[in-house]
Order: sequence, then C-alpha cells, then structure tokens
Amino acid sequence: MNDVNTMRAVSQDVLGGPEVLKVVEVPRPKPRPNEVLVRVRAAGLNPTDWKHREFGAFLGEPPFVLGWDVSGTVEETGVGVAAFEPGDEVFGMVPYPFGHGTHAEYAIVPARALVPKPEAIDHVQAGALPLVSLTAWQALVEYADVRPGQRVLVHAAAGGVGHVAVQIAKARGAYVIGTASAGKHDFLREIGVDEPVDYRSVDVTEAVRDVDVVLDTLGGDTSTASLRVLRRGGTLVSILPVGSPELFEEAGRLGVRAVRMLVDADRAGMRAVAELVESGKLRATVAGTFPLADAAKAHELGGTGRTTGKLVLVAD
Repeated sequence: MNDVNTMRAVSQDVLGGPEVLKVVEVPRPKPRPNEVLVRVRAAGLNPTDWKHREFGAFLGEPPFVLGWDVSGTVEETGVGVAAFEPGDEVFGMVPYPFGHGTHAEYAIVPARALVPKPEAIDHVQAGALPLVSLTAWQALVEYADVRPGQRVLVHAAAGGVGHVAVQIAKARGAYVIGTASAGKHDFLREIGVDEPVDYRSVDVTEAVRDVDVVLDTLGGDTSTASLRVLRRGGTLVSILPVGSPELFEEAGRLGVRAVRMLVDADRAGMRAVAELVESGKLRATVAGTFPLADAAKAHELGGTGRTTGKLVLVAD
C-alpha cells in the first residue's frame, strides 16, 4: 500500500500497443470544489481506451492515464459537495473525453457525475456499466425515444454497448433484433434479443426490414447501409461521432433521421441506469477482470474485438 500522498496508476509515455502501458506511482490528487476523490474498486475498459492508447484520439500525446468508468468508495469530498460523504459507495462516468483517469487506485470525479452504487450489484458489475449504459441510454432514450412495440436493431449486440442497449430497449418495451456471429446467438436470447441475426451468413440490410430505430455501434459503411432497414420516419443513432456527410444526405433522401453522438457524463442518465439495475432489468456481462498490473493483458484481449460483454480492471 502506498502512502497517503501517492497512488498507483496505469500510464503510458508514448502511443502504441498494449506494451506501452505501465503501472507507475504518481501523486494522489486532491478534490477541488464540487469534486470527489473516489477510491477506485473497479473500472471498466472500453474500445475508446485502446483507441486512445494507440492513436491519442481526443487526448493527443501522452503521458496520460486512461479510464472513464468508475465504481468505488468516496475517500474525500471537495468544498461544496453536499450529495456524498466519505465512505459512500458510488459509480459513474467521468466527463468524456477529458475527464479520463480512472485506471488508477484513486480518481477525481465531478460530484454530479456520480450516483449511489446499487446495492444489488458488486463493484465489478458497477464498474462495467457507466460508459456503455450512458451511451445506450442517451442513444435509445434521449435521441431515438424508443417506445413500446417499436422494432429496434442493435448492431454488435453481444459487445459492451450492444448487450446493454438490448436490455435498455427491452425495458422500454421494444422488439429487439441483434446482430452477432451465430455462436453468440444463445447469449443474445438470454439477454432478451427477440431476433438474432448472423451478420456473417446474411446481409443484414437485406434480411432486416421495417425497423423504427437502429443503434449503430460499428460506423463506416455500416452506418449508411443501415439506413435502408428503417421505415420512413425512423431513426439511426451512431455512437461513432465522425464520418462521411453522406450519412445525412442519404437519410434525407430516404425520409429517415440520422444522429451521430458522443457520450457524456450525466447524473440523470446514471440514476435511470441504477433504477434499471435495482429492478433487475439491466446487468453487465463481465468477460474478465484484471488487476492494474495486468492492464496490458486486458487491452490485448479487448483489442481482439471478440469478447462478449465487458472487461474490468480491479484496483484493490
């Protein structure tokens, strides 16, 4: 255990593969007004972590500590924080993308980005949920306004965002179509998918029709092609925020709506997620847990794109 002024964190000095990650000892941060210092118990890994590790993405050049998900215990509160006190168990997502830094023993989090951790789940489950759940909630509820009886297509439905999106859509009363390789179809049915589609054996844009909402987790050509499965007036939400303007041009031509979004921290969304968890309608599938020292191994596994659900770093 480090002294009270330092902590361990997963950092990198250069961009590159998983091997650039290393555990270093750094000063333990102090919370400023309206901030909370959280003792991290678990923090999810997401594709954005390996993209930032390799390319810098929004963060530019290192050094930096990645990680946006957090579940843990309040260690200290800054001036003006009224919602929490030391010892409270909390979870949430730090503001994306510039609030990163949860892949460490302690993390600074704006108080309004946190909510109480549901008692129904442990820290590993809670640490897996925030970024993917907020992404799916903002896409399906805020932008697409999914309603009972609507048909929702979720691409990569066994992935991190996808498997959570399926459950949120089902909780909204939707009929859910999910794409995944055939070997994952039993898992899709377990989490509520009504109609699994094997994207390897059929052209999804030919096999699926009359959809109200598409959640595009893949981007690229999939975004524009998926517009064709929508009924007139339907909505496609892509969680890949950049791409060709052709998406919007084609959407206009077909009489449908296209949205590109970037997730952000959201207390109201986290409260909604917590309620779904407490009611038993939402759970994270955890594909594996890793100590901070094995962060590189976790990145290597995640980067294969073959995991079902989420990978989680455990900071204990």
